[in-house]
Amino acid sequence: MNEPDEAAVIAALRTLPDPEFGINIVDLGLVYDVKCTGGDVTVTMTLTTESCPAGNWIYEGAKNLVAGVPGVTHSQVNLVFEPHWSTAMLSADARKQLGLPEE
Repeated sequence: MNEPDEAAVIAALRTLPDPEFGINIVDLGLVYDVKCTGGDVTVTMTLTTESCPAGNWIYEGAKNLVAGVPGVTHSQVNLVFEPHWSTAMLSADARKQLGLPEE
């Protein structure tokens, strides 16, 4: 069995849109880190706010997607709020979709 890599995990997480913005959580800058060690994968991510109404949905979706990446035998998704998310974390594509100027 092939071991998962960061690119495979990121690709899976790109399929999860934030329901409010309609932009995937990677381009929103919510995914801070992905570590793959053999079949063990750990993702560190955040939400746009600690009181995000879709927070549980996003978190559970991320957990399910990471666990479903081929080769993953153990996965953990850590939800953190330091550093706090800001629009500076948006990808260029997300900025364009939201009508924000490039930084």
